[in-house]
Amino acid sequence: MRYTKRGILPAKKHIQFRDDAGNLYAEQVFGTKGFSGISSTLYHVNAPTQMEAFETPKAITISLAPPEALRHHHLKTKNLPAYGDIVSGRVPLLLNPDVSMSLCRPNAEMTDFYKNADGDELLYIHQGEGRLETMFGTLPFSNGDYLVVPRGVIYRAIFTAADARILIIEANSAIEIPRRYRNEYGQILEHAPYTERDMREPSELVTIDQSGDYVVNIKARGAITPYHYKYHPLDIVGWDGYLYPWAFNIHNFQPISGAIHPPPTAHQTFEAHNFVVCSFCPRMLDYHPQAIPVPYNHSNLDSDEILYYCNDKFGSRKGIEEGSITIHPSGLPHGPQPGAVEASLGATRTEELAVMLDTFRPLHLTEAALSLDDPTYPYSWKKPA
Repeated sequence: MRYTKRGILPAKKHIQFRDDAGNLYAEQVFGTKGFSGISSTLYHVNAPTQMEAFETPKAITISLAPPEALRHHHLKTKNLPAYGDIVSGRVPLLLNPDVSMSLCRPNAEMTDFYKNADGDELLYIHQGEGRLETMFGTLPFSNGDYLVVPRGVIYRAIFTAADARILIIEANSAIEIPRRYRNEYGQILEHAPYTERDMREPSELVTIDQSGDYVVNIKARGAITPYHYKYHPLDIVGWDGYLYPWAFNIHNFQPISGAIHPPPTAHQTFEAHNFVVCSFCPRMLDYHPQAIPVPYNHSNLDSDEILYYCNDKFGSRKGIEEGSITIHPSGLPHGPQPGAVEASLGATRTEELAVMLDTFRPLHLTEAALSLDDPTYPYSWKKPA
């Protein structure tokens, strides 16, 4: 991301910076890759290192589905029960050593704070409105927002509308704008499907100088450890740098179309180690006079392809409903189902909306995912008798 600053800052880094009463602010360098990656410098009212107590870690247990035959899957998540907050209510569905995908339908207020110390998070707000209260400031969100939360950011999600639905992608690496969309200085290039104007940084830095018992649940090393702090964790008076949470709305994605059907890479939105995230948005379709507007049959020889459907308007798939997830694993071809090609001929526009996760290591289904699976989906490519 670009250089950004909020609040009050001293003239230089690593020099004395005091409040009106003469007390030193506590400086913190919040950075990646040792001291060679992107970072931000934060100034706290109270030292971020001081804590009152920590509790016994709570192990994170995920039940994987038993090994089964290689096949396609269709998970119907529309009626997933609402439960918990945006952290406790997560239902893991797919995972590998690089990334996991969960769904959440929170129905409880998030009172404590949360920090993922293991990796970045990408929160897709399929449905919901509210604000992300973070150490970098407040980040309002609404339907269609991607929220990119770097590892180590302390936050709390407050929903102001009922019946929220969030797709959560957790990475063991940084989630970034694809390198091919940026020049050597980091600026987004003209051919990219979005610009810096589409990105939203925290809009307001709220400094809370209060004492009490504040809990930050820290996810690290396969467990969540509750840490108790005497001072409010959102006590920053100023910060600057390149590392902070930010938002991008899927409806600001500028679809790339052509004379003939472009590959899924045209829809790429984010990249990370061993996976990419793409956005399929409403757009004009291919304009060659003999174009076939739906995807051609293809084999992902080295990746699993996961599609989360934000609506039911996919022309190449039957039986898709809002909230469906299709899983097309490496090793098997997939493509339009019978009749889809003929039905698409002459179409000039699609209203589809979906988020795609492509991983370069196989994903494992959880038992929760398998309980949502339509076992007839692998046979949906059979021609009617």
